[in-house]
Amino acid sequence: MIDLNCRALVALSHAVLPQMIARGSGGILNLASVASFQPGPWMAVYYASKAFVLSFSEALHEEVKAKGVRVAALCPGPTRTEFADIAGLGDTALFERLASDPGAVVRDGLAALAANRAVKVSGALNFAMAEGIRFTPRSLARRIAGALQKARD
Repeated sequence: MIDLNCRALVALSHAVLPQMIARGSGGILNLASVASFQPGPWMAVYYASKAFVLSFSEALHEEVKAKGVRVAALCPGPTRTEFADIAGLGDTALFERLASDPGAVVRDGLAALAANRAVKVSGALNFAMAEGIRFTPRSLARRIAGALQKARD
């Protein structure tokens, strides 16, 4: 997971950025998650790797925006894809109530990239949760996230 979400992301970004900077245009859309805004007991590596994606993308956005290159981090919540089934989330009540349509998530990401927004949280409820975490004590946030993750076992 670290190789995919962190190392590959950096390697691919650094592979394409020089050409984008040279021509003064291009875009990189990285897939973070609402998980990137908080710690996630029982899915610690996933949450932490998505926090890396968010931080890296925001930093890169600032570094290259004056050079005509756009970088955005897309932060969806649960999305109806095969990932949910592989991760064992697809049949949970929480997933069924909160999962977004993949088409809407893609549209949000592409719109954010076109508008040169550094971060886009897809979905109103996801946005409220991502913003609300800033006002939640970290000890409480990690207990809540941990309880939600542990409940799926």
